[in-house]
Amino acid sequence: MQPSAPPFDERLTAPRSWWLIAFGIGIACALMFLPLGTLPMLGGLVAGTAVAAAVVSSYGSARIRVVSGALVAGDARIPLEALGDAEVLDRDEARAWRSYKADPRAFMVLRSYVPTAVRVRITDPADPTPYVYLSTREPQALVAALAGVPA
Repeated sequence: MQPSAPPFDERLTAPRSWWLIAFGIGIACALMFLPLGTLPMLGGLVAGTAVAAAVVSSYGSARIRVVSGALVAGDARIPLEALGDAEVLDRDEARAWRSYKADPRAFMVLRSYVPTAVRVRITDPADPTPYVYLSTREPQALVAALAGVPA
């Protein structure tokens, strides 16, 4: 029996330009070791690229999932019963909610390179977090998954 696929699963991968920057950092490391010879230069290229790529990969490994009756976003696992309304935020509203409208108590899975987002109210009275802000490329599908409607 195949396990059912989660209704929503998204990984917020880093943009391609960041991977080029990681390679550029590797080239910069290679140039720093150039006066020491060819072998140290190649070692600097490999090591610098590997470290920069690991940092980019780590930052781009944030996942948002709706699975087993819970919203899993980054390190948080919130039961769907503790969630209220989900609001789709367009580019301008998303920028506003991650800047001047933001509440410091909010939980945010924020990626500035993702223009759209979803804001979900927390209804649990024991939780001081007012809402969850989730950067997502598919806001309508996330809201549909949170509502239990097939996307």
